[in-house]
Amino acid sequence: MGTGNDGGAVGAPGLRRALFWGAAAAVIALDQTTKAVVRASLERGESWPDWNLPFHVSYVTNTGAAFGILQDQAVFLVVMALVGLAAIYLYYRNPPFDHWLSAAAIGMMLGGATGNLIDRVRLGRVTDFIDFDHYPAFNVADSAITVGVATIIIGFLIWGEPKPERLPARDGPGALPTDVQGTGASHADAPSDG
Repeated sequence: MGTGNDGGAVGAPGLRRALFWGAAAAVIALDQTTKAVVRASLERGESWPDWNLPFHVSYVTNTGAAFGILQDQAVFLVVMALVGLAAIYLYYRNPPFDHWLSAAAIGMMLGGATGNLIDRVRLGRVTDFIDFDHYPAFNVADSAITVGVATIIIGFLIWGEPKPERLPARDGPGALPTDVQGTGASHADAPSDG
């Protein structure tokens, strides 16, 4: 792990772990709480407020994946969600860049995927309620996944691994790398075949 020289590197595995699991737990809690409030407060298909605005809280459900694809494929979607959770955890174990944002962003992705998986297992459908005109309704879990992915992409572009530096040549072109030169060997000392 990083030493923290750039102000953002995660220096301790415990801190990275806390950020990852803390972000995941926060997303799951917020996602499940908001969905429960919507289910308790609105009838399915009902929106609030009911006057003409570009944004509503609407109680809609989705038995498919994003944008309504794969409707009524619950078993397949649950299996794919479990595969996705495993992939996210592996991504956490091998982050794309050494910064506290990577742990938090991957935790958000895990929390979002888990939040929607809970809906599929418990209810057979995902509850959506954030409803902008001319855009499919979504929920806190979807938002967390989107923000997490965007953060990973932007973070990688900013803090991603730099290209390895080439070792400077000593004594001109064709010289052996520094670690070999340190032994006292050089091209001139090497025996020739002819």
